[in-house]
Amino acid sequence: MANTEYHVSLHDLTHVFDDGRRSLTALSSVTIDVPPGQFTSVIGPSGCGKSTLLRLAGGLLTPSEGTALVDGEPPRKAQRAREIGFVFQDPSLLPWRTVAKNIALPLEVDHLERTRELPDLAELLDLVGLSEFRDYHPYELSGGMQQRVALARALAFNPTLLLMDEPFGAVDEITRSALRYELLRIWERHGGPAGRKTVLFVTHSVSEAITLSDRVIVLSGRPGRVRADIAIELPRPRTEEMEQTEPFLDYAAQLRRLLKEDAQ
Repeated sequence: MANTEYHVSLHDLTHVFDDGRRSLTALSSVTIDVPPGQFTSVIGPSGCGKSTLLRLAGGLLTPSEGTALVDGEPPRKAQRAREIGFVFQDPSLLPWRTVAKNIALPLEVDHLERTRELPDLAELLDLVGLSEFRDYHPYELSGGMQQRVALARALAFNPTLLLMDEPFGAVDEITRSALRYELLRIWERHGGPAGRKTVLFVTHSVSEAITLSDRVIVLSGRPGRVRADIAIELPRPRTEEMEQTEPFLDYAAQLRRLLKEDAQ
């Protein structure tokens, strides 16, 4: 029987991109275990392999060395069972489909026999606060609203694991700040830690990582290695006021110091 103590297990991962002419080692000997229901963020300098790590965890890439497991099995098994939801920086919405039809698209093209209860379309629209925009097209929405559509689409199969790669990186700072609290609300309402809804989240933003996470993994410069693994012991629910508190600022100073040291 598969060991499900950890929802995601990445052990001694090394990944090399090789096109036959040159090779690039993106990650080296990375080990991370994520228990069910934990919100874990990954930060590090540009090019350190954060996105590669996420793709290995989700079965979009196969590691050059080491193992990646979801619930003790290869990630592609969880992917085939629709247990993994992906949200990327580009929402990749189909411009000719409405909000509702973009969210429903995965369900329309899927032929998997249902093994668990799925949220209906109205519930998903309400969850992301877009009920009144169901008949709008992507070009009629702001960047933040488009990302909420992408999030609702990722939640359509009620996955137990959500992999998010810089989902707010393309929006302005004010919108980004608002979206992180929207994500927390959605995560908590849609299961959160009690409902075994695990999130692995890649970001460049220190404050975003602290606000969202139970834990922050800091990667070194390329090839990416685990430089630090820091538990964020702040109470939930998180609030904007918390960002001005001494514990929050201490975490921010610690993370920025680690990133600065690595850059030197």
